[in-house]
This record gives sequence, structure tokens and C-alpha cells, in this order.
Amino acid sequence: QYSRLSKQYGMDIYLKKEFLQYTGSVKERGVLYLLTSLPQDQQRKGVIVASDSNFSMAVAYHASELRIPVFVIMSTSTSPARVKMCREYGAMVISYGTTAKDSQMHARRLAQENGYLYLEEEDSAVYLSGLGTVGLEVYEQVPKLDAVIFPAGGHSGLLAGSAAALKHLNPHISVIGVESESFPVLQQSLKAGHPTEDQACSNHHFYGDVSGLCFGSNSLQLTGKLVDKVVAVREEDILVSMLRLLEYERATVDAEGAIGLAALVAGKLPELKGKRVAVVICSGNLELHLLQQCIARALTLDNRVCRFSLVLSDCPGDISKLLEILAREEARVLDIKQERMFVTSELFTVKVTCTVETRDKIHAAQLRNALLERYPTAAWTER
Repeated sequence: QYSRLSKQYGMDIYLKKEFLQYTGSVKERGVLYLLTSLPQDQQRKGVIVASDSNFSMAVAYHASELRIPVFVIMSTSTSPARVKMCREYGAMVISYGTTAKDSQMHARRLAQENGYLYLEEEDSAVYLSGLGTVGLEVYEQVPKLDAVIFPAGGHSGLLAGSAAALKHLNPHISVIGVESESFPVLQQSLKAGHPTEDQACSNHHFYGDVSGLCFGSNSLQLTGKLVDKVVAVREEDILVSMLRLLEYERATVDAEGAIGLAALVAGKLPELKGKRVAVVICSGNLELHLLQQCIARALTLDNRVCRFSLVLSDCPGDISKLLEILAREEARVLDIKQERMFVTSELFTVKVTCTVETRDKIHAAQLRNALLERYPTAAWTER
């Protein structure tokens, strides 16, 4: 779909909204092809997975749809919402162990004892082929493409599989991968020439698969051969990208889903100005409590929510004068607190802390100048 963000970033942006898949993730493509490729005998016996990742969710849903018995082993620390969702997709969910490693060991044992096929996300030709259908569809849906941007990181199957399809169809289309500055796993692996294990890798739910370990030589070989560029973005850029997608596209996505657009938000790809660019928005499975935190943080990073504090004399009318300035500058007050007990300045003063909503960076700067003119000691809380 053509994006309303195009004008803002000076290029024709088309969004491939894979987060609209039934389980909220592009992983369904690879999983569906993987499951339909299994021998009928194995389909009758069933499959087993051990994680709360997008891959496991996709296996739970599509195996159930294909009437393949499916078991998902999750650690006891898994969020109740994920457990509930996996059950609703049709899987038999078993809680076991306190860590992901415990769950995996238990799943392998059950697979061996019962003849289930133990599945984990890897870069087999079948799985990469399924993911690569994104590249095929983008090529068919957007004529005269100049570039396609994908999430990268440790699990670069989508990037590798789609790059294979795109470069086969048109070698002139630029294929770009984007990963987090905090976990530059793909760039390190490409430099080393083999999959590396970044000690800083994290399985934090905010980052999802972009922070995982590099899991295969097939993906790495395809990426090294076919991908034109890999760039890294900051966490702040990812958060602002999530905010842009929510506001302009009504798209609620996670870090993995927003990271491709983050490269454009951060100005990492100036060579794409005036070009036709597709961005793959691949995942929208952010937990609600994290979503709330992410949007609140993104609003401060985008200079849309600001906080300042100042000391006023405790006289009638002083607070109302402050509010008059805020009203004149068209700043919306979100929160205001007064503190008298522990103010260390003169007697009969009150410390006031205000959180306000502003339009953008320019509006925030205007408000700051207006406040400093009237209250020279006003302290602005930095982001």
C-alpha cells in the first residue's frame, strides 16, 4: 500500500503489511510451506515446538489448520497472554521449566519418545523459500521499484529468501537490511564470514527476532551475495518509527515490524530520496504493557511531550499566571504537581513540575523560550 509517510521523507514509500497475517507475523509464510512439505506419515504423527516466538505461533495456527497434531512447550515465565493465544490457535500448550532451554530439552525428549517432529526456526531451503514469497509479491505489486527494505539481525531468513527472489527477477532492485545498533549480529557475521555469537544478544520481547543469534550459514551466504547494504539504527529511531506507523498508517507494530522504516526515519538511506521504495512491516506482536511504554517514550523523543520544573512564590495567582503562559503558547497540560515540603530554596515557595503536550520540536523550543523569559531558573527535563 502507498504510504502517507511518502511526502514526509521525500520518496514514494510502499508498505508491505505482513503484520496483518493471522498470527501477526510474516513467519506464517515459511511455516506453511514447511508444514505442507512434510511427509504424510510425519503429518499424522505431529510436530512439537518450544518457544513463545512468532515462529511457534505460526506453527500452532497452521498445523491446526492442516489437521496436524501440534504441541507447544513454553516456560513458566511466558506471559499468560501468549499462552492463551497459542491455545486459541489450536495447539496443545504445555508449561515446563523456568527457562527456554528447559522447554527445548523437554520438547526434544517428547519428540523422541512419541515420534513428533521437533521444529525450530532454521534456514532450510524450504523455510527460506516460503519467506521469499514476500519478495515475489512485492515485485508483482509495485512496478518500477528502486529498493526494498527488510528487517535483518540474527534471524535474517526473510531478508535472504526475499533477496533471492528479487535479484532473480530484477538484479537492479536494491535490497537493504536493517538491524539494531545494540545487536549488529548480521554485520558482525558478514565481516567474520561465518555466523557469530554476539554476547550482547538479548531475547527481550521488545526486540524479538532482531536481537537473536545468527542461526544459519544459508541465510548468511545469500545475504552476503545478494544484499546490497545492511544498516544499523538506534532504539530511539525504532520507537519513533513505531509512533509514525501508528499515527499515519493506524498500524500497531513491534520493533521488528518498525525497524525497516526506522532506517528512513533516521536518515540512514539518503540515496533513496525521490525513489520508489518498499518497506516490509513484518510483525505486530508487541505485548500491551510494552506498547504503552513504547508510545509514551516515543512521544518524548519526538518532542511531543515535554516536562519542566520551576520554583514559584506561594502566593495566590502565581500558578494561574504560569497556566496563562501555557495557554498562550498552546501547550496542553497533561500533569501538574506542586511540592512544598522539601523545597530547599526560600520559605513560602513551591516547586511546580509540569508535563505538557506540544506539536513538534519547533513548538517545544518556542515554549521553552517563553518560559525562560518569565522564569529564568526553569529547568527543562532532557529526553
